[in-house]
Amino acid sequence: MSLVKLSIKGISYSQTQNGAYALILNEVDGERKLPIVIGAFEAQSIAIALEKEIKPPRPLTHDLFKNFAERFDIVVKQVIIHKLVDGVFYSSIICERDKIEEIIDARTSDAIALALRFNAPIFTYKNILDKAGIYLKANPLETDSDSQEIDDILSNPETFGTETDNDQLGRTYMKHSLEELNDLLQQAVEHEDYEKAAKIRDEISKRD
Repeated sequence: MSLVKLSIKGISYSQTQNGAYALILNEVDGERKLPIVIGAFEAQSIAIALEKEIKPPRPLTHDLFKNFAERFDIVVKQVIIHKLVDGVFYSSIICERDKIEEIIDARTSDAIALALRFNAPIFTYKNILDKAGIYLKANPLETDSDSQEIDDILSNPETFGTETDNDQLGRTYMKHSLEELNDLLQQAVEHEDYEKAAKIRDEISKRD
């Protein structure tokens, strides 16, 4: 079975499952998307790895794993999403130490959080993408319900909380000066409130 390389499109709050987030993976050499539902903690960890500007004052669990691995010269070479059973994705982390390769079973969300920290590529098998991948049609009039749902997810990448909550926060931060926003960002990071930090960062980026 041939492997297909994936990239991360973004993370969005799932409107269909309360407290869950949708991680959207892109087919690198194609147009299909692979949506994976993940938990809030894993979504936060992946988002922080994507957001280079946000540095937690203390290492998160996946950061701790990376520090531990590096101390013992263990390198994550790649992540493979190798199985899909009853809507659940199964993944393997391919590691190497002293030129000896090991394969470790992992939840897909954990595997991707680690892949980001090690700059390791993410792959899946073609048959999994054929089964679970969604092709977004170019003509919006031809878009079916599944594609429309993913379109809605992709329209707000790396979003936390409900749409209403985000709108209210956005209006609140618009009232602050750039200096005040930078202070608020620092406070949010220090208190490990990364959802708030991401929203403040977005407002700062708009002004830059």
